[in-house]
Amino acid sequence: MSEKACGCTSTDCSSSGCSSDSGNHSHSGGCGSGCGGHKELAPEQDRMNRTLRRVKHKIVVMSGKGGVGKSTVATNIAVGLSLAGKKVGLLDVDVHGPSVPRLLNLRDAKVHIDANHIEPVAWSDNLSVMSLGFLLPNAYQPVIWRGPVKQGFIQQLLSDVTWGDLDYMVVDCPPGTGDEPLSVLQMLGADAKAVIVTTPQGVAIDDVRRSVTFVGEVGNTVLGIVENMSGVVCSQCGHVENIFGKGGGMRLAQETGVRFLGEVPLDPEVVRSGDEGYCFLKVQQDSPTAKAIQHIIKPILLLPDPQEGTVVASAAFAPAPTLSGEVKIAVPLAKGQLTQHFGHCEQLAVVTANMDTKVVTGSELVTPPPHEPNVMPAFVDRLGVKLVIAGGMGQKALKQFEEKGIAVVCGAQGGSPLEVVSTYMEGKLLISANACDH
Repeated sequence: MSEKACGCTSTDCSSSGCSSDSGNHSHSGGCGSGCGGHKELAPEQDRMNRTLRRVKHKIVVMSGKGGVGKSTVATNIAVGLSLAGKKVGLLDVDVHGPSVPRLLNLRDAKVHIDANHIEPVAWSDNLSVMSLGFLLPNAYQPVIWRGPVKQGFIQQLLSDVTWGDLDYMVVDCPPGTGDEPLSVLQMLGADAKAVIVTTPQGVAIDDVRRSVTFVGEVGNTVLGIVENMSGVVCSQCGHVENIFGKGGGMRLAQETGVRFLGEVPLDPEVVRSGDEGYCFLKVQQDSPTAKAIQHIIKPILLLPDPQEGTVVASAAFAPAPTLSGEVKIAVPLAKGQLTQHFGHCEQLAVVTANMDTKVVTGSELVTPPPHEPNVMPAFVDRLGVKLVIAGGMGQKALKQFEEKGIAVVCGAQGGSPLEVVSTYMEGKLLISANACDH
């Protein structure tokens, strides 16, 4: 699909109804959807504003590097939010390589266009999808558009698509910091938040770092960084092999002062689900990769409700750290992730961190003693721990830790021990009610 001399991409635009004048054009009639160069943008702007007022949260998934699995992350975030009962709109603005239709098995879907209204494609009752891929005559049709035309098309997707009331709009952007992500962030407004995707290796981190700076300069905030392809899950034993390295995303988050949302290992089932278009999160919900994606979605579900000024599920940020210097922090684990029941943990991660510089300096895993009264507080005290971060803990244990001078943060939402400690030091650890307050 290519633009005409006037810059208009509509198939309804003809020489009788469209005239070019030094790069600007106007229509006397007969120009339908796809035109991004009208002089009179006020009606479209008004329609777009009305659309966006019906969207509670706007999440823009982007990356400064191609090939990091950004569309896969965006699609799974949207699907995960919809499976959690939220009304979600997934907008694919990658005009040169729209992949969302394939990822959701919607390549044969067609949209209904009526005057200024475009019906998105329904993937489920809770998830609506819109992509240029639905409008192309075939999968091999190239899109040859300049920046202004792409900007007009994105505006049309926000103004003319009947999204309805949405809890979340998830936008999948092409890689880089060019026309599409710039237009999307500017059109969505300052309350739109970016999820930035990277892979662990340095060649990706260098490019992704620019995306973090880009979002700040545009005037938006980074919700967090996702490290995708963080190892490969063996299909036979489930072991994760870090063939691309590990920890690059977390280090970038620490360097730039933004939240680290989590690590997503590369699973062959993710590749197959993308090629075949079935819902990975629904079919493989117990796999390490699915659990990692679900963990990334948790803080998105806990974003403050802009209409009520409250936080979903009574969640809040943990109090700012009052400790200083090097401190040992204990995090109870089950299957490598923070567990909601302190006394029944499989392992205890003891993380050493400098509370002044907010840098993790070391960590070790220890096997806890049997779950018996008075045993765990004494064991943790002997380890030299000064802070425990847990999902839940009984009142008796809380009192015993307090008597030993060990601080406790309860209600943490999960994650790897390094992520939990890092987000706590940054003042970004989300907590809710004590998970086992008895």
